[in-house]
Amino acid sequence: MAKNHFVNQIKPGDQIHDLFLVIDKNMSFSQKGSPYLSIRLRDRTGEIDGRIWDRALEYDPLFRKGDVVRIRSRAASFRNTIQLSITDVCRIEDSEIDPGDYSPSSRRDIESMFADLKVFISKIKDPAIGRLLAEFFADEEVARKFKLAPAAKGFHHVCIGGLLEHTLSVVRLLESAADHFQGVDADLLIAGGILHDIGKINEMSSEKMIEYTDEGRLIGHVVMGLEMLDRKIAAIPGFPEQTALMLRHILLSHHGELEFGSPKRPKTVEALIIHFMDDLDAKVNAFQNHIELSREADSDWTPFHRLFERFIYKKRG
Repeated sequence: MAKNHFVNQIKPGDQIHDLFLVIDKNMSFSQKGSPYLSIRLRDRTGEIDGRIWDRALEYDPLFRKGDVVRIRSRAASFRNTIQLSITDVCRIEDSEIDPGDYSPSSRRDIESMFADLKVFISKIKDPAIGRLLAEFFADEEVARKFKLAPAAKGFHHVCIGGLLEHTLSVVRLLESAADHFQGVDADLLIAGGILHDIGKINEMSSEKMIEYTDEGRLIGHVVMGLEMLDRKIAAIPGFPEQTALMLRHILLSHHGELEFGSPKRPKTVEALIIHFMDDLDAKVNAFQNHIELSREADSDWTPFHRLFERFIYKKRG
């Protein structure tokens, strides 16, 4: 079923009769005690709030979070943001939609990025590390998930292909670091960069909404990635124990600090560099995305970023 109106095109006064993904839904009550539905809608271009003021109790059981719905609405400006006043809503079957309309994707070509990553693998000189990386991505299911996975749910690279884009960026930073710092193991750096977030391919699902899987919430990508690494290493006869130990430590320490979910803090030069390059790439992307989302606003400053706990200055001109 074709979609015609996208969030980034909606202006105050527009009549919007189209399909959107429901990413949040709550029943609320006005000051007079009248029920209304507050919903958050999304497509591949952005998110927008909607309100169902009339017949809220009637509409409430007809759809839920994660459904694609067809709405009839009017766009209006409310507190400097656009909000949809919805007069009709109906759920659309998954078989009738194009999932690509509702999930943001990396602006870079996924197959091209994956090819670039494989070039880095081909440059690995250590035969054991080279084989390990080849074994990972020779697994068609791992490769498929790696190409599609987001890097996070709400902070950085939150899109289809986001994990691949983030990983490739980190690896490029690590290649520069290997040239800059003397005495570091370049193969270990590149391998650690490629595998540091590998557990995220099973931590999150992105079929329609980017959501944590049960395994992702209960175990997390750090441990899940370590388990994947151990299985691949066990299948390679004679894999060097020291190399395995260094790679395991990189995965366990890449978040840097215990309070940030890292079971171990970096205790090798390679693990330290990978942590900081990972952190740098994630935060630069988050800064840039926040600036981009507020690009059309008149102010030279973005809205307050809750996770960074600051306003961010936008370049003039």
